[in-house]
Amino acid sequence: MDLATTLRWTAERHPDRTAVSGTGRHLTYRAWEARVNRLAGALRASGVGPGDRVALSLTGGEPLASLHLAAQVLGAVSVPLSTRFATDELAYCLDDARASLVVTDDAQAERTAAAAGAVPVRTAAELDAAAEREPDTAAWPGPSEDDLSVLLYTSGTTGKPKGVPRTHRAERTAAVAHAVQTRQRQGERVLGVMPMFHTMGLRTLLCSIVVGGTWVAQPAFAADEAISLVVDEGVSSLYLVPTMFWSLLRAGGLERARGLDRLAYAGAAMTPALAEELTTAVAPSAFVNHFGSTEIYTFTIGPDAAAKPGCAGRAGIFSRVRLVAPEVGAAPDAVVAPGEQGQVIVSLDSPEAFAGYWQRPDADAKAIRDGWYYTGDLAVTDDEGDLWVSGRVDDMINSGGENIYPDEIEAVLARCPEIDDVCVVGLADDRWGHAVTAFVVPVRGADPLGAADKALAFARAALPSLKRPKRVIAVEAIPRSGVGKTLRRTLTAGDYEARGEARA
Repeated sequence: MDLATTLRWTAERHPDRTAVSGTGRHLTYRAWEARVNRLAGALRASGVGPGDRVALSLTGGEPLASLHLAAQVLGAVSVPLSTRFATDELAYCLDDARASLVVTDDAQAERTAAAAGAVPVRTAAELDAAAEREPDTAAWPGPSEDDLSVLLYTSGTTGKPKGVPRTHRAERTAAVAHAVQTRQRQGERVLGVMPMFHTMGLRTLLCSIVVGGTWVAQPAFAADEAISLVVDEGVSSLYLVPTMFWSLLRAGGLERARGLDRLAYAGAAMTPALAEELTTAVAPSAFVNHFGSTEIYTFTIGPDAAAKPGCAGRAGIFSRVRLVAPEVGAAPDAVVAPGEQGQVIVSLDSPEAFAGYWQRPDADAKAIRDGWYYTGDLAVTDDEGDLWVSGRVDDMINSGGENIYPDEIEAVLARCPEIDDVCVVGLADDRWGHAVTAFVVPVRGADPLGAADKALAFARAALPSLKRPKRVIAVEAIPRSGVGKTLRRTLTAGDYEARGEARA
């Protein structure tokens, strides 16, 4: 089924149920369908046709969500672009996607205009005005499930962004998988704050439509405002990156969210300490670790993050996963023995999967082999057959001839009471080749040098000698992308300001 039909059928089932609330417009499903249809008409009047690429360079919230859905109704391809892209990255994506139109708002207008070149630019406000003159029913053929729905650009830490084309079938299947795997109920009320240029943001939106829920819009994350929306709007389910959960706990007030009982996270590892804090604060009936990517939405699901914090679980309902030899070029049948570390590969037969990168045969050659997608993640299975992600192939630290992965060191240091955040990398070292180095953010009011000393002592007591940091450096903040991914390369490149340092 395509996404236009998905919205229409939900509006037929629940015409008077609130579809959108929060910051901005509040719309029932029938009113939202009408608005989306009118916006599709306005896009068509602007020269956009089926298969054309509509770039969306907007801050989040209802206007972006409605324009994304309007592109689906029209049969065009939505290209939501990161608000964190520099002007040259934005220009590259517009050219690479072959955009027919780019839509922007006041907050992004200057940057978008500088990047657009020959691509026509319209504002969301202009399209809103034009939409008032359009009928509220779609008067053109809809898309098929095999048509492209969206072209998402992954914002890597090096190189140019890669385009990930995804069909209506893949997008809807991923939304259904999300509903089942995170135990969403009919009428669920979710916080729509994850960026829609990221797979988590789209999944929250589309899953909400699938289950006839209410999507509570927050255009940009701010912890205090998010707490207020969760409490005042009766949000019952949160799907966020760990850094957002961390911020909500520090802001305080989650205990007032009486209706909140479903939690899920993705995008980065969550430390056991943070998982325990959330379990205590919320006492959720469902707490899920979703392990996946833009390319294939679901790899595995850890269904009980309270009982097994950090566990990535087993393959999702539409997924098939293997652990193969961690060497570059390993074949899909080079499966490691139980308990051995291997690289995670996922079958491209999944209906949630993409078919290959947009105009990037080099990326296809690196990531796709014999019908399997090589994720770049490393993992082991435990005695129960559950998966535990142990790091990225690229994040491995070779120190003194030994391979060390930062995730388990970070999980230990996260329990140190003197620090609020941590990132472990390997910095060049004459003796060790690369020295295990922990960058830490001290708790508020703590002396940075004292916090670094205490973190080093904590590591000395809790870790074997091989894995103990040789250096602990206190910094103001750990660098992360707009969706919470840790930017280790920023630190290894020396782009940080030390507030204090302790050495082993």
